[in-house]
Amino acid sequence: MKHKTILLALTFVLGSIIAFAQTAPADISGTYEGMVKRPGGTAEEKVSLALKSEGGKITGKATHGTMAADVTDGKYENGTLTLSFGNDAKFVAKVDGDKLIGDAVHGTEKVHMELKKVTPAAAATAATAAPAAPAGAVNLNGQWDAVADANGQPFPFLLTLKVEGETVTGGSSSQLGEAQLKNGTWKDGRLMFQLEGSNGTISMSATVIDGKLSGEFDYSGQLQGKWVAVKKN
Repeated sequence: MKHKTILLALTFVLGSIIAFAQTAPADISGTYEGMVKRPGGTAEEKVSLALKSEGGKITGKATHGTMAADVTDGKYENGTLTLSFGNDAKFVAKVDGDKLIGDAVHGTEKVHMELKKVTPAAAATAATAAPAAPAGAVNLNGQWDAVADANGQPFPFLLTLKVEGETVTGGSSSQLGEAQLKNGTWKDGRLMFQLEGSNGTISMSATVIDGKLSGEFDYSGQLQGKWVAVKKN
């Protein structure tokens, strides 16, 4: 009888521990990274997901190439994380230790993703692993195939640059027409210039990272975003 009582007590204690382990919320706060290939694409692109869980509310931001989107709704239930990005994008994943394994759906596209949590030190190292190249080490002269992120929509354009000392001239060509580059400078590894748009001035800046121009733009305070460019030939 004594052995039965002990066995029942152990069963109860172990059952309580297992139940708690199954219901205890995982600590999903942190930064997750992985490489993802888009449907029909040929190259993988880095995806970064920064999450913060506080008081049962999940917030964060996802970055994929030049695109960035904020989490508009997030929940974690029974080991499944569901993140919404606006009305037409969602990421549903299982939390497996330090990994998020699931599918991202955007419109009619569905992409499988496996993201792994990175430590703050690793994230900082990755951010500084490719510093901007010094001004003298890069030849900006020539044509660049560029893409700007306009509220989640890619906007391609051709950028032509000519550098003389710290002065930069050139122009831009896109489906909206052509524009001359103004107030262009290339100093301390940073490119800055302006383009005249149909409704105002577009201020652009960039640094060279891994041979690509990567930076930000501001369209008369009405629209901000990021842009990248790859040199032709």
